[in-house]
Amino acid sequence: MDVAVEAVEEIDDAAVPAGIEGPEYILYGGKGGVGKTTMAAATALASARDGTATLVVSTDPAHSLSDTLETEIPDEPARIGDEMPLYAAEIDPEAAMQDDRFDDALDGGLGDMMGGGSGDATVMGGGLGDADVMGDDPGEAGLSGSGSSMPGSDETAAIRLLLEFFEDPRFDRIVVDTAPTGHTLRLLELPEMLDSMAGRMLRMRERLGGMLGNLGGEESDAGTGGLSEFAERIERLRERLRDPDRTDFRVVLVPEELSVRESERLLEQLDAFDIPVGTVVVNRVMQDPEEVADVEGTFVAPNHTDCSFCERRWKIQQRALARAQDVFRGHRVLRVPLLAEEVRGERLLRVVAACLAESD
Repeated sequence: MDVAVEAVEEIDDAAVPAGIEGPEYILYGGKGGVGKTTMAAATALASARDGTATLVVSTDPAHSLSDTLETEIPDEPARIGDEMPLYAAEIDPEAAMQDDRFDDALDGGLGDMMGGGSGDATVMGGGLGDADVMGDDPGEAGLSGSGSSMPGSDETAAIRLLLEFFEDPRFDRIVVDTAPTGHTLRLLELPEMLDSMAGRMLRMRERLGGMLGNLGGEESDAGTGGLSEFAERIERLRERLRDPDRTDFRVVLVPEELSVRESERLLEQLDAFDIPVGTVVVNRVMQDPEEVADVEGTFVAPNHTDCSFCERRWKIQQRALARAQDVFRGHRVLRVPLLAEEVRGERLLRVVAACLAESD
């Protein structure tokens, strides 16, 4: 059966939100390939339309944000829109690991331990093991071997740069496109782990300093000061991420039973970190966009009447949607339709933004 696919025309400007009601920090998370980058880009675009200085940053090594926004995104925040204050950055873990600012800030202490780590060291006191990544393969999660695994230098580089971006006074809102689930959970574990490591090193240096003093040696406060400052910055970041008035972690999934179950487990793990989840986004729903949001245009919608394939897939999706509504009761559950075209560029991102506006 031939289907004539026509491009989506420009939608009514009034249908695209000019600004959003979301908090200061919005993080999109979930499995790889569910559409986190699309949601982050669309949200940032809507946020900046009312003059709110907005940074969209990706911690995903896949660098799909550049493709979605159809422009080259650097690893440091740069303005990408002339008509609105929209900024973007894609964290490049390899480049960040070569940057000596992290080591310098910690005077070679914790930076040496983490910046050059291989990512397979064991964390004392427990960590995230293979069972915690909800089916992510070892390569996607950045895990090696079995048991608890310490976040490696890529997560360390990401958290260091996020600390800088979150403290940058240029931005009124930051939207984060997180890496696939395994990386994200390890990144969220990192502040507490680094805080604990910094505390241990501070206590160790205090003891050594006392011993050196008794022996007539000189005690240096440079390294201790760097560790103390970094620990304070980590604590400030943790407070922001745990404050529901400032942060909304939005879980993205697709309308399939497996994806709903995986997202339910992610929700439980985020709860263990005290990370507030206000919104759940179900992406690629086989509905006409005009049924999901107040948009008008030329859309190719699934034919649930004459197309047996569409009808069967829609029944599967309906069961998953019903379960999602039940499982995520108490959260905003949004739908974003499956579009006939690949979502790239502002034209289609405006459609997605209109769908996401139902929560804002």
